[in-house]
Amino acid sequence: MGQLIEHGQAPKWVSDELHRACEVIERNMERFGNKFPSACAENGVYGVTENDDWTNGFWTGMLWMAYEYTREEKFKNLACENLKSFERRLDDHIVLEHHDIGFLYSLSVGAGCRIMGDDHWKKVFLRAADVLKARYQEKGGFLQAWGEVGTSGEYRLIIDSLMNLPILYRASELSGNNSYREYADNHYKNVVANIIRDDYSTYHTFYFDPKTGRPDHGATHQGFSDASCWARGQAWAILGMPLNMRVSGRSMSEAEKERYGKVVRYFEEHLPSDGMPYWDLVFGEGSDQPRDSSALAIAACGMLEIGDTKRALEMLLTLKEQASTEYEKDPEGLLLHGVYAYGEGKGVDEPDIWGDYFYMEALCRVCDPKWQPYW
Repeated sequence: MGQLIEHGQAPKWVSDELHRACEVIERNMERFGNKFPSACAENGVYGVTENDDWTNGFWTGMLWMAYEYTREEKFKNLACENLKSFERRLDDHIVLEHHDIGFLYSLSVGAGCRIMGDDHWKKVFLRAADVLKARYQEKGGFLQAWGEVGTSGEYRLIIDSLMNLPILYRASELSGNNSYREYADNHYKNVVANIIRDDYSTYHTFYFDPKTGRPDHGATHQGFSDASCWARGQAWAILGMPLNMRVSGRSMSEAEKERYGKVVRYFEEHLPSDGMPYWDLVFGEGSDQPRDSSALAIAACGMLEIGDTKRALEMLLTLKEQASTEYEKDPEGLLLHGVYAYGEGKGVDEPDIWGDYFYMEALCRVCDPKWQPYW
């Protein structure tokens, strides 16, 4: 048996929110069965989907956390059923032409490996890592984010990719094959060297020249503009940078620590006075733009990754007071006020499944500082 979450000395509201999260998950289990919630809700209600989106791992990760927190087998049993669909997805190569293999398989199969120690699922985990590894571009030294590998119009990486690298580091440990680590190291270096601007804001995506592999230009995909700073993207950097240091076994140099601190500071300095970020950090105090609670949940996990529990608790309390669904009737999400893709009118001011996941992950981290998340 692997890790379990100990019920420590966290503030009572943390354990209350975790208990509530498990109740929401249990209620949702009846509706989703062996299927999955959609990426975002509509009017507070998640759609019921197959395992064919980049977000399916978040639900399974929440099932694993509910099991580790409650020790109740029903959560584990459904998570194990989910794993079968992740294996079928690999067998049939269902919507895997993207880099989000870590989001999918770290939180599902990877978590299952850690909790159950099953050799079969370790093999499935390595197969998933191979799918991501196949997206590596030698010219440029990065993992191509989207589309058919080598497509000139998609010769780019994105900031979200920092969360997909841990599967490669874990695969290197499990297999003894250092090429997984080498590809992850190279990609990480190219993300932080190119996607962080001089003012320590971030681009969402960054293109390379497909002929030479040289860095070309930054652009957005979900932010307000190419020159703005998408809030969730900045949060991916806040969590992804120290997370990859830990998983890879490296430590930040003094220069890296300074750069990271300035990335965090940029995020914090662009928060409105109530502490809840707008969906893009270009918007300031008094804007009527939607907030993105998921960005704050991700950033809270980043603060816990560096051991700053005080700042993490401040962020989590902001989420509880301004975005928690605790006073909603039979909610399906844990957090209100997320934004999936503003430009597409998708999931605007709605719960989203990654916001729910990272809120719960942060609560688990606070509840038991020794507990290791599934990355």
